[in-house]
Order: sequence, then C-alpha cells, then structure tokens
Amino acid sequence: MARILDTLTTPAQLRAFSPEELAQLAAEMRQEIITTVSVNGGHLAPNLGTIELTLALHIAFDTPRDQLVWDIGHQAYPHKLVTGRVERFRSIKQLGGLSGYLSRAESPYDAFGASHASTSISAALGIAVARDLEGKDFNVVAIIGDGALTGGMALEAINNAGAMGNKLIVVINDNDKSISDNVGAIHRYLGNLRAHPRYRKLRSTAKQVLTDLPVVGDLAAEMAGRTQRSMKEFMLPSKSGVIFSELGFTFLGPFDGHDTQLMIDVFEKAKQLDGPIMIQVLTRKGRGYAPAEQDSTKFHGPGAFDPETGVMVKKVGAPAAYSDVAGDTLVEICRKDPNVVGITAAMAEGTGLYKLRAKVPEQYFDQGIAEQHTVTFAAGMATQGIIPVTAIYSTFMQRGYDQVLHDVCVQNLHVPFLLDRAGLVGEDGQTQHGIFDISYLRNIPNMHLMAPKDENELRQMIYTAVYGINGPSAVRFPRGAGVGLPISHDQTPLPIGKGEILTDSDAAEQADVVILGYGDMAPVAKAAADLLAGEGIQAAAVNPRWAKPLDEELILRLARATGHVITVENHMAAGGFGSAVLELLQANDVLVPVKIIGVKDAFIEHGSVAKLKEMCGLTPAHVAEVARAMVRTTVRR
Repeated sequence: MARILDTLTTPAQLRAFSPEELAQLAAEMRQEIITTVSVNGGHLAPNLGTIELTLALHIAFDTPRDQLVWDIGHQAYPHKLVTGRVERFRSIKQLGGLSGYLSRAESPYDAFGASHASTSISAALGIAVARDLEGKDFNVVAIIGDGALTGGMALEAINNAGAMGNKLIVVINDNDKSISDNVGAIHRYLGNLRAHPRYRKLRSTAKQVLTDLPVVGDLAAEMAGRTQRSMKEFMLPSKSGVIFSELGFTFLGPFDGHDTQLMIDVFEKAKQLDGPIMIQVLTRKGRGYAPAEQDSTKFHGPGAFDPETGVMVKKVGAPAAYSDVAGDTLVEICRKDPNVVGITAAMAEGTGLYKLRAKVPEQYFDQGIAEQHTVTFAAGMATQGIIPVTAIYSTFMQRGYDQVLHDVCVQNLHVPFLLDRAGLVGEDGQTQHGIFDISYLRNIPNMHLMAPKDENELRQMIYTAVYGINGPSAVRFPRGAGVGLPISHDQTPLPIGKGEILTDSDAAEQADVVILGYGDMAPVAKAAADLLAGEGIQAAAVNPRWAKPLDEELILRLARATGHVITVENHMAAGGFGSAVLELLQANDVLVPVKIIGVKDAFIEHGSVAKLKEMCGLTPAHVAEVARAMVRTTVRR
C-alpha cells in the first residue's frame, strides 16, 4: 500500500487528513526516521517524541507564513518530513545531503537556523518584535525542550518576552531529558507540574478547559480574568506554579503532546490570546520504538544500529574512544585524590564523565545546559583549592568564552578544561565542528593549550593539566576512536612546552622540511614523512604537543636547519597553531617558507570525518604534496 508520507509535499495538505490518516502518517514518519537513522546515524529518540506535536503545529499554524522556531534541531526531523523534504530525507547528515539541524538555506519552513540549545525564545522574540514594528500579522512559535530551559539564554529571553508583552507562543516540549538526565530547579519545577495528581484528569477535562478559555475581545474582562484564574487553579498544583505567569506569560498545560487532536485545539485557542503564551507539552523520547523508549540517552544520537533489535553496529576490536579514555583517566585520578572533581554541562555520556558519575558520584557535577555558569562554577571551586576538571565539547565552550577569559584566566585559577570533539566532527556539520578553540583560547594570558597524538598521550595530558600546571589549561581531543595503542596506566606530567620528534631525531636537522602536526595531525605528519622518504625527500615529523607555550627551541632549531616549515592542524588555519608558529618565527627573524594546512575560511558542511578531512587537505597525501612542492621550488637557505 502506498504511503501517505510519499504524497506529502506541503504541510497544508495535513489539514485535509482525517484523524485516522494522521495516525497512519505518524506511524509512517516514525518508521522512516528509524530506518534512516539506523543507517546514517543521527538524532533518534528526541525526534520520535515530537511527531504528533509537529503534525499539530503545522495543522494549526499557517507555515511558513506563521513561523516555527525550533530549538537545537534534535526534535525537527518530523518537521523536515512534512515540509517537502521526504525524497531527500535519507540523505540527512550525508555529504551534500540534508542537514541534521535547521537551516534557512535549506527550506523556507526553517525560520531560524539552530543547533545549539536555548536560542529559540530569543530568536522568536526578535522575529515577533520585527513583525510588530512592520505592522504585519502572523504567529511566531518557539518550540524548546525542557532541558534547554536550564540555559541562561532561554531564561533571559523569557524575562524579556514577559516584560515586552509582544504576542509570542512558547511550547515547552517536556520530555524529562536532555542528552543526559536533566538537572536543576527548573527541571524539578516542571516535574512537579508533570507529576501532580490533577494531570491524571487531563485527558477527560482538557478540552472543556480549552472551551472555557476566553477569546480576546469576545468576553468581558472580568469573565476573562475569572476563566484564566480557574485555568491556573486547574493546571498548576500550587502557588509555585505561577512562576511563568508572574513573569508575564499566560501559562497553559501540561498537555499530552502525543494527542494530535488535543494539541490542534490547544494551538487554535492559543492563537486567539494576546501577549506571550507558554504551553507545557508532555512527550516521551523514543516514542513508538521500544529500544529508544527504554534507553533514550543511548538512542539520543546513535550511530548505525539494527532497526529490528536496536543493537548498535560497532566495529569488532575498534580502539577505545578518546572520551572513554578521558573518563577512565579522571576516575583513576579522583579515586586517589578527593580534591579533584569532574564537571560537565549536560554532556556526561559524550565526554566520558558518565564513568565518573557511576564510580565516584560524590566528585561528579552536572550543571545542565549552562556553559557560562559551568565555567564560573568551576572557577569558584578553584578558589577554594578544589581542582575542577571541566569537560565540555569544543563547539559548546564557545558559549562560555567570556567566563574562561574573565573568571578563570584573569584570576589565573587552576581549572583544567577537557575539550571533547575538537576538530571536524563529521555528520553533525558546520555548527558542531570544534575548529575554533585554539584561536579563541591561545590569545588569553595564563592559558596553556595541549593536544594529544594518541590516547596514551591524552592520559598524560590530563594528568599534566591536574598536577603539572598551577593555572588554566585546555586539552583538546577529537571525536571517536583513538589510534589503537594499548592503554598504559603510567601517569606522569609532561614537560611544559616541550614537543617530540617522531622521525629519526639524529637526522632531523639534515632534513629538507619540518612538518609540525598538532594533536591528531601528528600521525598524519609522520605518515607524510614516510611517503616523502620513499621519494628521497627527508622530512622531520614533529608532535608539538603544545600550542601554548610552544616548544620554541625545537621549532626554531628545525626551521633554521631545514629552511621549510609545514604546520598541520584539525582546526581553522586562521589564528590557530600554524599562526602561533608564524608569530614565533617572525619574532625571531627566522624568514623561511611556511605553509599552514588547516580548515580554510569557510563553514564546513556535514559529511563523514574522512571525507571532510580529505576536502580540507588533512591527509598524508596532501601534506606530502605540499612538502614536495616546497622543497622542489624553493632554494634552500
């Protein structure tokens, strides 16, 4: 039988479907998402939880005239399916295919690009205010997860939206989860609403309550006030339930987000109210797929898996992931030293700190989706002699930049940062690549920057950050598996600002070129040197280890001796490790040809890490090609 989904080209078609047809469409969408993600990887559990909600939104609102502003994009795969992207959906996250997030360049239905949490209410408020300034008339709806409400930006937006009073609808998609379990008082507050006994009556009484809602302009103000009070009394369990109302919002909910017809009624009534409106919608991550319902964290953003069993597809004998090595290392340190703690911002699984949470929970702290707070929280702990190892993805650390600079580095506090997912991260695309951290951190006084060539060096660098540096430091490491070395449990601090020669150190000064491969590019530099050796070109491959402080003696000595310098980094070429080397050479009047190999001045799309590295020239073959051209066309000094 033909799928309804395959006939869908615009969301306007949804309004002609019967409840039975909508139920069938929801089932087809669910299966399409499971099938696609099982092959491509992607965000599964959160998207399975928003299918009925998405259908209701596009039925009740006239999109794209009415503008839906999705927070992050983890919940927007169903939105892509109903907005004319069915035929391309199986290309999602693949090179040249659909983005895994929202993209204004991809569709007019994507009102605002999003992939970092807590932005939707701010963007929607901006759109609403612009609408009113221009005298236009359309609805603006922000859809935000309950976990994203822990982000300060969302709370700042709520504060301003409530005060400004513009018509705006905020839908809280309350599924009780971020990637990790939600934490904090806002989560507890919403949980109180969710768990209140009156919610059990919701399905039988919600439609009558909606009927009682005042239509602006149709009823007397006194009746409107009385009805809204009764709404609060019905929906909110105690005086604490008026928090959002006291901030200037009309608060409605909680409602069953998997009841499409109910949610259509809710949104139709909400459209008739003035001012900012907040609607709490309860959904379940992984809805309709048992493995994802049972473990929504595991299936938040899985790689390939067997859709029949839910078993993840893993390479047999694959090396340990860098994040797991980091987690194991921190567990070892914390077990021996009660003054060391691990901190993350809703990234326990992704950063490996879930291991610390399980084994040394009293020394583990998750601060939710709140990077700015997390960094300053760590700084406060450091003032009291605690060593707070703070693990945050490279791309998310951007959100705490001022706090790193002002609260940590100005005070020269001993806060070690672990920057997971540094470099090109693959299918998650341009907003998730961790390719800016060297440039935004190395210019801050007191900061120390390291990057390991393999998983054992990562262990040593974490140990160095904890015990070898009395000040701020950051260790950046890539997403995914290490190089496959046996894990050594020897932990000793590395010498500060000292690199290592990976090729024959005795012959390094007689080489034709020096190749400095920072972090995960050190093996690439070594492989390029091996290729060149087969052609009679001698290259000294160096693992610099440090971007700040540089190994000045080693770099200057080899630059002078070889007369040719190449730097390679899994990072933007502008302002990164190569720029630091150029500055060093300039300061010391070492005027030799230098080539910086890194990501060019562009946002890099989504695709496999291997393909993206090839596009950016981060391969042994390209490095060897650059070296070959330098040596053959430049007169040696």
